[in-house]
Amino acid sequence: MRGRRGDRMAINIQEHMAINVCPGPIRPIRQISDYFPRRGPGLEGGGGGFGEAPAHLAPLALAPPAALLGATTPEEGAEVDSYDSDDTTALGTLEFDLLYDQASCTLHCSILRAKGLKPMDFNGLADPYVKLHLLPGACKANKLKTKTQRNTLNPVWNEDLTYSGITVDDITHKVLRISVCDEDKLSHNEFIGEIRVPLRRLKPSQKKHFNICLERQLASPSSMSAALRGISCYLKELEQAEQGPGLLEERGRILLSLSYSSRRRGLLVGILRCAHLAAMDVNGYSDPYVKTYLRPDVDKKSKHKTRVKKKTLNPEFNEEFFYDMELSTLATKTLEVTVWDYDIGKSNDFIGGVSLGPGARGEARKHWSDCLQQPDAALERWHTLTSQLPPAAGALPSA
Repeated sequence: MRGRRGDRMAINIQEHMAINVCPGPIRPIRQISDYFPRRGPGLEGGGGGFGEAPAHLAPLALAPPAALLGATTPEEGAEVDSYDSDDTTALGTLEFDLLYDQASCTLHCSILRAKGLKPMDFNGLADPYVKLHLLPGACKANKLKTKTQRNTLNPVWNEDLTYSGITVDDITHKVLRISVCDEDKLSHNEFIGEIRVPLRRLKPSQKKHFNICLERQLASPSSMSAALRGISCYLKELEQAEQGPGLLEERGRILLSLSYSSRRRGLLVGILRCAHLAAMDVNGYSDPYVKTYLRPDVDKKSKHKTRVKKKTLNPEFNEEFFYDMELSTLATKTLEVTVWDYDIGKSNDFIGGVSLGPGARGEARKHWSDCLQQPDAALERWHTLTSQLPPAAGALPSA
């Protein structure tokens, strides 16, 4: 409708918005990737190609990723491993440090903090805690756990959890599973998310920093990831079977101290501790104790036994036994160390054993020879307990 000259034309709101929003021809919408630098492999410099950032980038696009994500700076000398670590993930992120000390055979796990955890309680919060497991292995034998932080989705733990008896072989084939759970006093605790870190990614004596998104638990064996993992385990077992039938089942670790005292003219055997023992009781634990024999034992007087530690798979004994014997005679002997589970009213269960002497192999033989060659030096070594009972101990009573 045309108005008269000099009259003010009335324009409705729809026409007004259309005029302001679309004053000219429609231009294509710029892709979000145009706002960030893209670097292709093998492209360096040169005339604004694919490997360079566009010249019209806003200052935000040139900001360092750490500043955009609000990431914290780890300690100097720590290696960082981080991916998809933003606060918008569905399950949350977990920040932690791992350090393997090869000299002491310990794995130090520092659980620092979590961010943006999934709400699990009716109040929109959670009561989170962290569990650690070493795989493969019995869950209760190597489970470590932090304290619970109440009513928070951004908990801060700053707790140090330590695994003892971790050998170089463990580093090559074991995986650390880190689970974040919600504690519920009235029902079962709820799973929030997990992270699995192959220990082969660690370097001895070098702290590695992680800031990683939590993942969901494996849904079912029918899922593709579980199927691939099952195939991997099958191939690994097949490879071990092809190496020969001499492979023995691992039943835990024991830390022994050997020292020949030239002043007392005898062998000091220290039973320090065990780690990750096999569970022998229905409650998922054992009541372990250790026995030692020095073979051959004609007079049957070489038996020593520690105290029983109740309901544990990681006992500490710190007991020492003495064998009065000349160094030349000791060179022909074999030290047999066996770990047993104490049971009331029935035969005790054999957990595992190890033999140290001239007929032993690997670390057991080296530990024995080093003890004889370095008198008055206390030598501590971790040894793997196997399911095979030493031949001479087979006829012995279990008590």
